[in-house]
This record gives sequence, structure tokens and C-alpha cells, in this order.
Amino acid sequence: MRQSEMSAPDEPFEESQPTPTRIRWERATRRLATTAHYSQSPSFRQTFGSLSVRPFRQWFVSQLLSASGTMTQSVALSWVVLRLTGSGVDLGLLTTCTFLPMLVTGPWSGNLVDRSNRRRLLIVTQSLFIALSALLGVVIALGVVRVWMLFILAFASGVVGAPDSAARQVYAVDLVGTDHLTSAISLNEVIINVSRVLGPALGGALLATVGASACCFFNAASFVPPLIVLLTLHKGETPLSRDRAPRTDHFLAGLRYAWRNSAIRTSLLFAAVSGMLFNLNVPLPLLATRVFHLGPAGYGFMMSVFGIGGVVGGVFAATGLSRPTKRSVGVLAALTGVSVLATALAPNLAWEYSGLAVTGCLSIWFIARANALVQFETDPVMRGRVMGVWTMALPGCEPITSPLVGFVGETVGARESFAVSGVAFIVLAAASWRTLFARAKKRPL
Repeated sequence: MRQSEMSAPDEPFEESQPTPTRIRWERATRRLATTAHYSQSPSFRQTFGSLSVRPFRQWFVSQLLSASGTMTQSVALSWVVLRLTGSGVDLGLLTTCTFLPMLVTGPWSGNLVDRSNRRRLLIVTQSLFIALSALLGVVIALGVVRVWMLFILAFASGVVGAPDSAARQVYAVDLVGTDHLTSAISLNEVIINVSRVLGPALGGALLATVGASACCFFNAASFVPPLIVLLTLHKGETPLSRDRAPRTDHFLAGLRYAWRNSAIRTSLLFAAVSGMLFNLNVPLPLLATRVFHLGPAGYGFMMSVFGIGGVVGGVFAATGLSRPTKRSVGVLAALTGVSVLATALAPNLAWEYSGLAVTGCLSIWFIARANALVQFETDPVMRGRVMGVWTMALPGCEPITSPLVGFVGETVGARESFAVSGVAFIVLAAASWRTLFARAKKRPL
């Protein structure tokens, strides 16, 4: 399922025979498009344009369920680590074990995505995720769980997640084509942030009533819907490229390609920094327990508030210009940094919730535009490898940044651990100012 250098341009798939449900959906889509036309708002159509493609619509719904399950388990694991050791450093180490494989194997994973049938690759990764989550649930349910077990299983999940993350991002382009690329990327951020609302809420409820093992079993079950979608979708599989370059060149090509393009390079640096913010499982439990003295339900609600803001940010990203600019990415990154600092200094819980909502909105708006910018700037035959490098940056760099955040939380304070990412955003935006705001040269048509 990949594009070769001689393959046709990205195009949406052709539809199968219409069904009553599909007919109703298409009528609703046409009504929305008509409304947008008469209100002179073309951005309204492009926001949800990718959902008019039936295979992507099925994939979107299944990913929403799967991402919610992942967040449910993530909340439970953070709470289990705190109960076992009470250490913010151990929270950071758990993240390190999860994302270190993504940092180390990013270029290899991207090369695998470019040279493999992406649908079949995703079938393998979903199946492995089911097995790992079920095993984790059994270990916790039996009462024999130890921190080192969590670290080992987190590392195994990271090994599977490295090619899975790059494959999912490129697979979305396979499904919708470049015409709906911005919509698909932004709606993917909506998925992530809806999961930040549903996942922690469910995770907090399961923790309080059943226990952490139930969160893991729910996560295992949540991978079944995307697996079913992948097994039933057979259309649009693009031919594999026959790149005859040495394998070493395949491995390094994504790194070289990304670094030579200033837009991609700057976006990747911002993505690496954003890992300190998006891995809320390190600073947020410390902020919830040590500053505001909240329990599992309160911590889950803080995650949900951030997610609600992120849903709004994802919609904003989808309604913007179809092709983002370096300038817009830089401005949004700087605003995110300011919002993070304000949230870290919130004097009471009401202000904290407000700050988390605004930070969620700005940060997801920013990262969706940065991701879209990278994919628009990338040649289709290099997309898998470049997205492998993106995975190295986010979440791959979290093994470096998360222990730092945890260390600041242990030695300085919980507020300061949350503020670290805001400082990094502002410093990087200032350092990249000339690159971000340089006048773009007009490309020949």
C-alpha cells in the first residue's frame, strides 16, 4: 500500500455499491456543503471533507475507540506507578521505556512503512497491541505487578508503536488523498483529544470501581474495531516502490531529506519540544496531587479538560488555510508556550482548568498545522520515511524530555515541571524567528 515514483497522484478511493446508510450520509454531506457555499465559507466544507470518503470514515470511528482505550490504560499505569513507588522519576522512566524504541528505530520504521503494504502492517501491529494489553491486565489482576514488569511491557509496546505510528499517518493519506490531507490530519488530532476526554473519564471510573486491570482489558478490546476495519478494507492499496538504492541509504534518506528542508526541520524541532507537554502523564499527576490535592477522579478530569480544548483546536486547524505556513506554525507555538506558563502559575483550581482548556486548544491547533506542513512539504515517495522521523521527534524524544520533566518535578516543584515545556516553546520560537518569518520564495507552477 505505498506509492512508487511512477504511481499516480494521491486520489480518494472509489466507493462501493450504495447502501441506505451511505445514501443518508451523502445527502447530509451535500446539505452541509450547500450551507457552506451559501455562507461563503469554503473552510467549513474542508473541515469535515475527509469524512466524505467512506474508508476513512470507518477508520476514523475505529481509531476514536482505540485511542480512548489507550488513554484509559495510560491513566491507570501512571496511577499504578505512583502507588508502587510514589516517584515522579519513575513516571518519566515509564515514558522512556515506551518511547525509546520510537527514537531509536524511527528511520527504520519509516523505511518499513514506505516499503510495505501499510494495511497489512497495521493488521500486525493492532494484533500485537491486543496481546500486550491483555498480558498487562492479567499481571495487574493477579496482584504480582512490579515496576520492572511495567517497564518491560511498556518497552515492548514502544517497539510495536514505532512502525504503527508512522503507518497510521501515511495510511490516512492513502485513504483520502492530498485533497483532504489537512482535514484528515486535523481530525486525527480531534481523535486524540476526544480520547483525552473519554479515556481519563473512563479510566478514573474504572480505577475507582474495578481497578487498574480493567483499564488494560478495555484497551485490549479497543484495538478490535480498527483490526476489523483493516481486515475488511481492501481498496486503494497502492503499488510498492522498487527503490534500488542500498538499504543504508533507505535508512538515512528520511533524516537527510527532513533536515535539508527548513520548514520540515523547524516543525520537527517544535514536535520534539511538544513532547514535554503532550506527555501529561508525567507533570499532570504531580500537579494534581501535590499542588491541588486531587484524587484519581480529579486527575482524570484535568486530562479531560485539556482534551476538550484540544478538540476545539483540532477543528480550528481543519478550518484554516488548506496549506499551512511556517509563520502560522511559529505563532501558534509561541502562543502555546505563553499559555503553558500561565497554566503552571494558576492560583486556584478554576484558573487551572481554564488554563488547561486554552493550552489544549492552542497546542493541538499548533501540532496539527505543523504535521500538515511537514506532509505537504514531503514528496509522496518519501512520506513514510519522513513521518518515521516525525515519530522520532514526537513522541520519540520523550525518553529524553520526560525524565527531565520528572526530575524538575522532584527537585524543584510540580508547577515548574509543567512550565518547562512553555519555556522551551518560547525559546525555540525566538531562536527560529528568522526561519519562520522569512519570505517564502514563489515556486514555479
